[in-house]
Amino acid sequence: MTAIEIRNVSKTFGNYTACRDVNLAIAEGEFVTLLGASGCGKTTTLNMVAGLEDASSGDILMGGRRVNELSPVERDVAMVFQNYALYPHMTVARNISFTLKMRGVPSSEIKERVEKVAAALELSTMLERLPAQLSGGQQQRVAIGRALVREPRYFLFDEPFSNLDANLRLKMRAEVKELHQRLGVTSIFVTHDQEEAMSISDRIAVMNGGRIEQLGTPEEIYARPATRYVATFIGSPRIELAAGEIGADGAIKVGAAAIPLPTGAGLAPGRPVDFGIRPEYVALGDSGIPATVRLVQPVGPTTHVTLDWEGGTLLASLPGFVRLNSGMPVKAAIDSRHLLIFDRQSGERLSH
Repeated sequence: MTAIEIRNVSKTFGNYTACRDVNLAIAEGEFVTLLGASGCGKTTTLNMVAGLEDASSGDILMGGRRVNELSPVERDVAMVFQNYALYPHMTVARNISFTLKMRGVPSSEIKERVEKVAAALELSTMLERLPAQLSGGQQQRVAIGRALVREPRYFLFDEPFSNLDANLRLKMRAEVKELHQRLGVTSIFVTHDQEEAMSISDRIAVMNGGRIEQLGTPEEIYARPATRYVATFIGSPRIELAAGEIGADGAIKVGAAAIPLPTGAGLAPGRPVDFGIRPEYVALGDSGIPATVRLVQPVGPTTHVTLDWEGGTLLASLPGFVRLNSGMPVKAAIDSRHLLIFDRQSGERLSH
């Protein structure tokens, strides 16, 4: 069953178009992330779903009902922002229970719901503390608890971990994923962090220039990017693209270098393309394209090697610690089965 549907939604601010013809259907209990760089329209889209912004055109449906004119309360959504917005003079318990008290929920029910939420978020021992006595991660959990205690039908997260350090971000994304697995509440999550999106989402909507450029599972987004933009935005280290031309011999020509095409690619000779390969599908050995080592970066179980070759820059992610020196000549073997090829003009991936 479709829980949230965005139909041909656009949003303009004066002469500026923040979102253009956005279409997205989210299933009941699904966790979908809106991913993109700053200014791509992801937060504006979330705000229109929440009812904090009016759509300039198009329809937003929740549970099959058009909600364009409904307030956030009437839409039964709860939002978690990057700013915790906790009341500094209130204890954790009072912060979590505040909206319930405002709604006139009986005290006995409030106590029961707060204790339940606190236990789920491992806040039971902190209920009498003030926000200033908590770490950043604990404060964010309180903000999530304040949304959770309302028992909303939909959760909306707007860059909730942006103010946390790297270790806390990792911990909080795991906690949010576990929470969603337990509760199954339909959720939309906004972030610019592609690793964050990949780790917690059922599906990801990659946004660019106010549009959804691709919607798919993390695996689909990574392995089969629909466009050049998605390919370069997703992945760490990022993929490097090169310009070439389809040759008559079943290879991509870049100067004197030739990169074999995947079997059955079926691309016409002479066609100009952009192409690239994820770093894990590049190996160094006795055969391949000539290259020169520019930079070696060991990162624990993997070593990232930046190579210079005739087509520009190529990245290789090699297992373990690799002893290479800057300026060393090597040969880079590319696994053509995983080659990503894009139309030079449109930027769309060419199927193979």
